Amino acid sequence: MGHEHDHQHGVAAGADRRYLWVALLLLLAFMVGEVVAAVLSGSLALLSDAGHMLSDVGAIAGALWAMRLAARPATGKWTFGWKRAEIISAAGNGITLLVVAGIIGVEAVRRLVHPPQVEGGVVLVVALIGVVVNVAAAWVLARANRSSLNIEGAYQHILTDLYGFIGTVAAGVVILVTGWTRADAVASLVVVALMLRAAYGLLRDSGRVLLEAAPEGMDLAEVREHLLEPEHIVDVHDLHVWTVTNGLPTISCHVTIDDSCFRDGHAPALLDELQDCLRGHFDVEHSTFQLEPASHAAHEPGTH
Repeated sequence: MGHEHDHQHGVAAGADRRYLWVALLLLLAFMVGEVVAAVLSGSLALLSDAGHMLSDVGAIAGALWAMRLAARPATGKWTFGWKRAEIISAAGNGITLLVVAGIIGVEAVRRLVHPPQVEGGVVLVVALIGVVVNVAAAWVLARANRSSLNIEGAYQHILTDLYGFIGTVAAGVVILVTGWTRADAVASLVVVALMLRAAYGLLRDSGRVLLEAAPEGMDLAEVREHLLEPEHIVDVHDLHVWTVTNGLPTISCHVTIDDSCFRDGHAPALLDELQDCLRGHFDVEHSTFQLEPASHAAHEPGTH
């Protein structure tokens, strides 16, 4: 069962890597052309999109590297392997979005006050191509496993870039029709707002994992209640629930059972029942129980 699960996970990870590589090559090729167009047209909106696209490329490259690290097996020194590498990558994506948003935001405000000349026609054509490229990249990554924060981080980069290009298309049309060049800076501020929203979500979710908060949607009181259901269970304490990485929630706790379970040999069967309970009700495959006789309570330093 475990071998089959690992095999299926390996196949899915291989497909995810292919999707990431296709998206990376699409964005890298377009980014080079966009930088040239931004310089020639004087468009901050295009340059901000190119800057965001650079962070997209970095995010996808980081996601690919993190996936490679996460696939390393556990060792005596790294007991969970490098699985947290994907979470760190997602946090890095969130920080990158914040930094790029800050840089673009400052320049956009400056251009609102002192608007430069912008070639609306060039902006419009390049932005339309950008919409097509980002739709293609987003479609590719949407097929990957987005329950992974690592892949979701890369996907959010591309999605906000897509929205940014749509805003740039609108800015290009406004400039061509009305000559109001401040539309370019306004479009850039829209991109900034989208970046901040995506960054918040990534930093919130990755922060929960890195700070070892209980997984969202898992109620510890409910977990404790289920663990207390089997016969002979006296108490459950020192209950800890955290996430090693996406899809790997982990639980450890002390379980006090009747002294008779140790004398009569019931303890192993009770342990199986507890593990089956977590697997069936909470989809937790990795659990550690310390079974204790009721007479051991006096030796506990403190329970919670």
